[in-house]
Amino acid sequence: MAREPNTSQAELGHFNRLASRWWDPCGEFRTLHDLNPVRLAWLEEQAAGLATKRVVDVGCGGGLLAEAMARAGASVTGIDMSPDSLAVARLHLLESQLHVDYHQMTGEELAEVSPGAFDVVTCMELLEHVPDPARLVHACARLSRPGGSVMFSTINRTPTAFATAIVGAEYLTELVPRGTHRYAQLIRPSELDSWGRAAGLELKSLTGGSYNPASRVFSLGAALAVNYFAHFRTGGAF
Repeated sequence: MAREPNTSQAELGHFNRLASRWWDPCGEFRTLHDLNPVRLAWLEEQAAGLATKRVVDVGCGGGLLAEAMARAGASVTGIDMSPDSLAVARLHLLESQLHVDYHQMTGEELAEVSPGAFDVVTCMELLEHVPDPARLVHACARLSRPGGSVMFSTINRTPTAFATAIVGAEYLTELVPRGTHRYAQLIRPSELDSWGRAAGLELKSLTGGSYNPASRVFSLGAALAVNYFAHFRTGGAF
């Protein structure tokens, strides 16, 4: 019997409603616009460059990171379950003149048909939005070739994250639409590492992130209390 898709209808509805705003640098996704150059630089460093590599962006949304990686020379596939976000992503390609291969499917579905197909797997700001993040981590591991890189970014489940990423960002400053994050769905680095090891991944690095809403500057550092980035390497075949 086929397993239920690892998606939440409430989450899909939330992002479908916001889809038209993906490429507005001053709109609801402005923090992602500020984050995008930083996370691209981190990905380039961790993966020893993206040029000529096959990359899949799991949970690509409107294509902000997918296009940035394509511009860096990668061959990019983007997958998402929000049809409205994918429509915006495909439409924006007409403006950017880049090539990204977009598909409406889950990471688990793609892993069934294209196991081991990618040099780099990115799954950014998605784990905290799916019902079973451990299952998605396993799918991302299956998508990577042996020795490939699997990259995640998410939010830590700490009082500091609750105060800044939810209360501060969603209710006080309204930098992020209300209801985007739920505290119980945030993920501790130890949990992510445990899921990764169970999927045959080895954790290579953890990097923290902090955002200054006044200057709109996102910085990387050692502090993991709120946002963090994790780079895993795959071992043998899956």
